[in-house]
Amino acid sequence: MAYKPQINIIAVVDVIGALSGGTLHNGNLSMVDNSGEESTGQGTAHLRTAVRPGQVVQWSALAVDLQTPVEIRSITFLGEDGSATPAPRTSAEGDGDKLDLAHWAGVVPPSLPSGKPFKYRLELQMYEGQYSVLHVDSPALIGV
Repeated sequence: MAYKPQINIIAVVDVIGALSGGTLHNGNLSMVDNSGEESTGQGTAHLRTAVRPGQVVQWSALAVDLQTPVEIRSITFLGEDGSATPAPRTSAEGDGDKLDLAHWAGVVPPSLPSGKPFKYRLELQMYEGQYSVLHVDSPALIGV
């Protein structure tokens, strides 16, 4: 496969289904990437994106229901020991409480072990309110 300097991961969210069921599982979250490598779990919340050291990975979120906005609130990498490392955030609108359709991006470190999933927590905010934030711990990057 051809090396791509940037991989895009898109989280497509059925916001109405997620908010109604209180979960991003049960088909409410569909994740896809354009890795060009052997990613698995395309179209599910269990996406394993194949990456190489030095590649830029950018996440973005899209709502199925265009009237209810969704954004990535945070991405946190989960260590085997339970430690969590927040990913850097880039946004054209800057930080703030309002939804700004932010993108999240990072560079795959050279220390990423090959063939081992590096799980992360994807936290999504759908509009506003007490129950508007949901997350999944199922996606991962996997070094090739």
